[in-house]
Amino acid sequence: MAPYAVTRSAARALALAGSLALVAVTQHPVVAAEGHDHHHHEHHEAAAPQGYRRTTQSYQLPDLALVRDDGTAVRFPADIDDGRPVVLNFIYTTCTAICPMLSQTLAAFQRKLGPDVAGVHMVSISIDPEQDTPAQLADYAKRYGAGPQWTHYTGTLEASLEVQKAFQAYYGDKMNHRPVTFLRRAPGQPWVRLEGFTTPDDLVREYRQLVTAG
Repeated sequence: MAPYAVTRSAARALALAGSLALVAVTQHPVVAAEGHDHHHHEHHEAAAPQGYRRTTQSYQLPDLALVRDDGTAVRFPADIDDGRPVVLNFIYTTCTAICPMLSQTLAAFQRKLGPDVAGVHMVSISIDPEQDTPAQLADYAKRYGAGPQWTHYTGTLEASLEVQKAFQAYYGDKMNHRPVTFLRRAPGQPWVRLEGFTTPDDLVREYRQLVTAG
């Protein structure tokens, strides 16, 4: 009986250590991937609630072709520059960890905004475009109850990589995907970068703060 008791205690200790390590990662996310000059674009850093890091960034976005989940080929970023505030993230449909959490947060975000949701353009861009066809993205969007203001985009692998790199959100491959959400009040304005996991209430607060500023 004694060896079995020791083994169970050791297992519980290892499980607790793993849980604490996971909390540490999500509450203190790595801000920049190796090789990215993150400070070159950073305007200022603001204190944020525990769980994510908030910075304000300026990005030079490439003019390239993407495909919406309805199968329409469009120019990016012109397609999101329609005057509405933008909330943007990167996902892929076969992801089983980070992406479902990000998409669930956006789904709850749109519900919490109520009728105001028509005034925001929600954008999710696939980082696995070779697998994520427009039809797959449309199914994924339905899974999370995406409204007409929430568009999912795919395209060529090269286009996806360019967009990820423009947002300094490329971490080598999809298995190294990290949670990050971007908000912009209007075309030509800087982006708020939220690194880590926000709650829906966090995201609503950040969004309302952004759209009422200035």
